[in-house]
Amino acid sequence: MSDLYGNLEGLKSSQVKSLKALYDRRLPQDRFVTPELARRMTELARELHRQLAVTVDRVGFIEHVIVGDAHQVFIPDLGRARAGEARFRGLRLIVAQLRGEGITKDNLTDLGLLRLDTIVTLAAGIDGLPGDIEYAYALPPEEARAAREARGEASDSKGLDDTMFRVEKRPSVHRWEEDYKAFIDDLEARFTRSGALKRVDGRQRAILVAVSLNQSAQEARLSLEELERLTTTAGLEVVDRALQVRREADMRFLIGKGKLQELLLKAMHLGAEVLIFDGELSPSQLRNIATETELAVLDRTQLILDIFAQRATTREGKLQVELAQLRYRKPRLAIMPTAMSRLTGGIGGRGPGETKLEINRRRADERLDRVAAQLKELGKQRGRRRDRRKRVNLPLVAICGYTNAGKSTLLNTMTNAKVDAEDKLFATLDPTSRRMRFPEEREVILTDTVGFIRRLPKELIEAFRSTLEEVVEADLLLHVVDAASDEKDVHMREVDRVLKQLDAHEIPRIIVFNKADQLSPEAQAELQQERGGLLVSALTREGLDALLVEVERQLFRDRAAKANSAQRDDDEDEEVIDPESWDELPAPSTDDHPASGG
Repeated sequence: MSDLYGNLEGLKSSQVKSLKALYDRRLPQDRFVTPELARRMTELARELHRQLAVTVDRVGFIEHVIVGDAHQVFIPDLGRARAGEARFRGLRLIVAQLRGEGITKDNLTDLGLLRLDTIVTLAAGIDGLPGDIEYAYALPPEEARAAREARGEASDSKGLDDTMFRVEKRPSVHRWEEDYKAFIDDLEARFTRSGALKRVDGRQRAILVAVSLNQSAQEARLSLEELERLTTTAGLEVVDRALQVRREADMRFLIGKGKLQELLLKAMHLGAEVLIFDGELSPSQLRNIATETELAVLDRTQLILDIFAQRATTREGKLQVELAQLRYRKPRLAIMPTAMSRLTGGIGGRGPGETKLEINRRRADERLDRVAAQLKELGKQRGRRRDRRKRVNLPLVAICGYTNAGKSTLLNTMTNAKVDAEDKLFATLDPTSRRMRFPEEREVILTDTVGFIRRLPKELIEAFRSTLEEVVEADLLLHVVDAASDEKDVHMREVDRVLKQLDAHEIPRIIVFNKADQLSPEAQAELQQERGGLLVSALTREGLDALLVEVERQLFRDRAAKANSAQRDDDEDEEVIDPESWDELPAPSTDDHPASGG
């Protein structure tokens, strides 16, 4: 290496030659910096009236010689970091300073963002000799938490602070005999042993990010908690959360660039590989964030799409997920090589549409048309099945509600079925129908549908429209609500919003407050007094008999009563015709009396 970096303007040829001669020096592996290198750097810094820095690899070779201005140095692109699980790049930065500032906040930012082994600062005296020395290095998460606790701060404190790093001083380079190789080997071993960096079942680690613009802090917090549940359902480990309150979103990064750098430092510190945003990122924001951080970047829509891709089992379900993925990714095709290629085969890039990540727009349009046509045909088949049920007069009852409210468990309890029911978001993706028999040989079809959620992606609603028609065509809706949730009001409003979007809000509905066994008798009484509805427990069968009675009443008794009432009204309104005038009546139309078939 012989290239110089940084502020080279106005340098004499002799000075350039002296700077390039630094590449000929080599440090012993067991020294942070030698007195000879330190003195030569401080002499040159004084001569140039500029800060001077070098990067040194683990073997002792100088990789970069960087010239700054009187106040700082600007570090060039250092290339790719070492491969593997190492926390650090394998380079240390040594800086000769004119004013002896020591380790600054900018130094700590560089230390974290660039994953440097350590940063060493040398104070260049007026005589050009090296004076005070400071050096800084990152601390493992457990040691950082201990440092916060020692200062009386919360052990789960979020954000960047100086407890993530340790800064130490040495009085003289001549008396600094600490073994550098032993130091860095021990530091990496401490990071490896840190419990905070141990993978949970090999899962990727993620940091969640939310921006509060026009919502209250409470709403933003609840939405972030739901994002954490989505992330866990998708198979990632959440290691940190960040919430930023802003008047308006940043056009480039959604959040401020300073906050983004802070998140990158936290990602390095906690070993996170994924940033997940609680909202939908524009294509340019997705590209900018991925380029700035070199991390995998997901938004809420991608995360939900990934969960659906994992859950789809039927042909129709897989096609619906692929259609939603294609619709989401089509406007983002131009940025995929830089921002989304890291996701292929992993979180946010799996499922039926995985092999379509790099297709161009023309092929995307062709595939969209084919998938849409196949789903249309499957929708027709589903419609024919509904028509057959109507012809045999089998009422359809659809179970709807917020995700993880207990819909599948309720279906199992009411029909003695064995549908998979897990304590996860979107445990049910493909609709499941079971027959349920009432007295007097009367039967109904009970259908479990996909759960709703805040800001359900429009791509999913469109792709799953044929499946959601089970809700639209239902004779009765069982709106299942998690009675034990503190957010039941929000959940109910969100379900109402989606039902209106599907034009299903006028279908008769029974509100079913599930998980009533988790409430005290006083809380149950208060809930029923305030909201009405029925209190049940799908696990203990509490309240199930009352629910079945109400379903039967609305489907059969009320319907029969209305039919009889309508018939009586028709009889009363029927005109009495004099038999002598029968010949004057027009002949009956065949359209009014279609022939009955089969």
